Amino acid sequence: MPTPTLFVIDYCLHGAPKSFVIRLDRMDNAEAWHWASCDAGVGHIPRHRHDKIKRTSKPMAEKFGITDVRWRAAGMQPPQEAPMVDRAAG
Repeated sequence: MPTPTLFVIDYCLHGAPKSFVIRLDRMDNAEAWHWASCDAGVGHIPRHRHDKIKRTSKPMAEKFGITDVRWRAAGMQPPQEAPMVDRAAG
């Protein structure tokens, strides 16, 4: 059985940045989209770890205003955004 790990999920809800920490055995993009939708109040949270529920997909989450879902292991620095370059000033 895998050891649960802490993950940080960052996302935007109607343009407002949101972030939360969750403990899971594994994380991938589909899991991150599902848990971001749960944090936003859209997805269903299982009662038990092994309950089979319908996961919220990326297209369904996007219909409710969830965008830019990113995840990382807790303790890792978030990726730095590239600075905006004004090409007209060149």
